[in-house]
Amino acid sequence: MSTFELGTDGPRVILVGIDGSETSMRAAAYAWGLARRQGSHVVLVHVTDPGSISTMMPAASASVIEAGEQVAAELRDQVERFAQAAHSRVDYTFRTEYGDAVGVLARIADEIKADGVVVGASTQAGHRFIGSVALRLVRVGRWPVTVVP
Repeated sequence: MSTFELGTDGPRVILVGIDGSETSMRAAAYAWGLARRQGSHVVLVHVTDPGSISTMMPAASASVIEAGEQVAAELRDQVERFAQAAHSRVDYTFRTEYGDAVGVLARIADEIKADGVVVGASTQAGHRFIGSVALRLVRVGRWPVTVVP
C-alpha cells in the first residue's frame, strides 16, 4: 500500500486556497459540495504574500498585511454566512497565513494530510509564462490538485 492511500473511500480532508476571486469562490463551493457528499473536512486557507516589498519598505509591508487581514476577515464572514445558509452540515476550518501561496498551501496540505487540494483557475495573463498557483502546486505536490474554472 502506498503511503498516500489512507484506506478511505473518498477524501477525508480537502484543502482549498481562497483569495476572494470568483474562481477561488467556485473552488470553495466545489470542495464544499464534495465534502458534503463524502463527509469530509474542508480547510479553507487565505494566504497574504507581503512579497519582496517587505524587505525594501517595511511600512509598505505593514499596509499589505493589514489589507490581507481585512480581506481574510471578509472571506471568513462570507464562508460563515454560506455555512449557515447551507442546509447540510460540513465540518470546516478557516486559516489565514502569510507567505508565498504555493509554499504555504503545500506546507499545510502536508501538515493536515490533505487527500486533495482545490484551487480556482488563474485569470491573470502573466501566469501563462510564470505558472499559476495551480500549476505550481501540481509540480510540487504529493496530492491530487483540482482546478476549478
